Amino acid sequence: MTTAAAAAPNPARYYADAKAPVCPLVIKDHFNTLSPKEKLYAHHIAAASWIGARIVLEQTTPHASGLFDLLREVFSAKGQPTALADLDKLASDAGVSADEFTGTLEYTVQVFNNLANYKSFGDSKFIPRVPAAAFRKVVAAAPNAASALAKYDALEEEIYGLTPAARTLLGYLDAGHVTNYYEGDITQDDIKAVGTWCEARGLDPLNTRLFKTKDGKFELRIASAEKNGPEAGEYDAGERKVVVVYGDYAPVLAAVAAEIAKAIPYAANDHQKKMLEHYVTTFTTGSVDAHKDSQREWIQDIGPAVETNIGFVETYRDPAGVRAEWEGFVAVVNKEQTKKFERLVAAAPEFIPQLPWSKDFEKDKFHKPDFTSLEVLTFATAGVPAGINIPNFDDIRQTFGFKNVSLGNVLNAKAPDEKITFLDDADVELFKKLRGPAFEVQVGIHELLGHGTGKLLQEERDGSANFDKANPPTNPLTGKPVEHWYGPGETWGSRFKAVASSYEECRAESVAMFLSTSYDVLKVFGHDDKSVEEGLATDILYVAWLQMARAGLLALEFYDPAAKKWGQAHMQARYAITRVFQDAGHGFVSIDKVGDDDLRVRLDRSKIETIGKDAIGHFLLQLQVYKATGDAAAGTELYNKVTSVPDEWLAYRDIVIAKRQPRKVLLQANTFVEGGEVVLKEYAADEAGVIQSFLERTI
Repeated sequence: MTTAAAAAPNPARYYADAKAPVCPLVIKDHFNTLSPKEKLYAHHIAAASWIGARIVLEQTTPHASGLFDLLREVFSAKGQPTALADLDKLASDAGVSADEFTGTLEYTVQVFNNLANYKSFGDSKFIPRVPAAAFRKVVAAAPNAASALAKYDALEEEIYGLTPAARTLLGYLDAGHVTNYYEGDITQDDIKAVGTWCEARGLDPLNTRLFKTKDGKFELRIASAEKNGPEAGEYDAGERKVVVVYGDYAPVLAAVAAEIAKAIPYAANDHQKKMLEHYVTTFTTGSVDAHKDSQREWIQDIGPAVETNIGFVETYRDPAGVRAEWEGFVAVVNKEQTKKFERLVAAAPEFIPQLPWSKDFEKDKFHKPDFTSLEVLTFATAGVPAGINIPNFDDIRQTFGFKNVSLGNVLNAKAPDEKITFLDDADVELFKKLRGPAFEVQVGIHELLGHGTGKLLQEERDGSANFDKANPPTNPLTGKPVEHWYGPGETWGSRFKAVASSYEECRAESVAMFLSTSYDVLKVFGHDDKSVEEGLATDILYVAWLQMARAGLLALEFYDPAAKKWGQAHMQARYAITRVFQDAGHGFVSIDKVGDDDLRVRLDRSKIETIGKDAIGHFLLQLQVYKATGDAAAGTELYNKVTSVPDEWLAYRDIVIAKRQPRKVLLQANTFVEGGEVVLKEYAADEAGVIQSFLERTI
């Protein structure tokens, strides 16, 4: 065997999931409560969101957009790109086995669901679990085979290629990984240098990509419909030349802006109208400040029947942690479910002082946000979250406010007959019964009191600051005055860079664990000593902590030991917390081998409010102090240490992967305007239904 052959990865490790459950986001009853005007408002923003989803394809890999178009062409009827081909006939004409045809469908569904052939939750590549020859037979039998075959042949290596192994992960190009946020012979040092130049110039890279051209210059592409703008031109950035150009994704953003403009006549109030106008401006001109203006209006739109947000929002998938992925969502408010979140908002000023830091490290004023439970109509991005706290602009969050949403039909989209791994039989029944309510508590605290709390010590360009620079607050970790803070123009992301997203998710999850030990918080969610049906408070607390401990073990699936790289920000965060639980000692949390091929996560529920709370409280204090003071060196060192994976856990990882459950596919409805009225269309909960739903969207 040659060295190269020995190093070749096992393809089975990268197979697309078999029998991934298709879970519809149930919306019909909630959508039908909307007025005709509200439905039109929702429809146009939903359409704009999906038009913009083409940007996700362009951001992820150089080939994702072509692969998406190929698969849509394979499964659409001849000359009818929005109509599904006759799948029975296609399978018969292809002459492949039933399993091979099913495998082709499953791969297609997962490419559509992830908007790439890389997992949105994990950032690792997946390939069809069928031979390339069988896949090609399906393409050759397709109604549009004449054009599809040429596309397939050009993409076959992209579909199946697994070497070099580094290219099976999204990440920095100079580490051998894949991304389309960057292109060319570009290094991490180049990215940092251009980032420093952007920061000094006050140019936010949130909606940009950075390409290195053949002549060695760095092209900073700003997303906009217009191809000119105030920053366009060539600049010296130290030893590098930066050329700022506008018009990245220009045709897509022009269509997005046009569709948003169609929603303006149906806005319910001036805040919605101004928000939409600012959206049109930001997508037309590329102005991040215009997007900030949209968010200020959005925050003031309290309690709308239709909730929405759209743009370049989350920075999880940029390896540098500063460039944001496109997303757009439209949802209907669940008024009954929202009441408990409103109670949490009202009580927040009582709970915030319970956090393990002094008022010096907390916002000067808690801006009570709108916190709603939503039922998703549309969420156009690579991976749908269970809850959201936005905007992510710290200057707006600290001085103006934010909103929290919990996505009810995402939380409730359960896979039937899901096997609960790595728990004792005695825990499984309680876990199945209460994991939903426990996760609701976790998400609620995480979004409102996790992301919504904590101060950044910030100095402005005029020398003023949001703290007393002459008498800085005492650092509780050292007992001395703080020595670090954010300078003019510096942000959380620019200081902590690649680690920022996961670090912040870890901080928010730690807040959720810490405050879940408050029975007053649990009571807000309807859990007390009498709530047998909803779940006794003590049982909810136990399941919430057990769920987190188990999640930290399951997170190992998203760690690549060869690259020593985490592929998912939230799972890296949960792993860190599980390690904190385990390192607390006193038998609080253990992970035990059961035979040669199984594990058990065990948590001593009698020690949650003592050993557990103390451990997570100290960890949370460290996370907050380092974040508040901008001490990126100490914060990054702490986070890298707690998320390192020792050899013992690498052995656990093999078992976790062997018992991995297929990730559910979320099936979303579509809307259409017929005779001036909006019609909702839902789809069968199977692979054909998912494919049909994507054929009928403009992406």
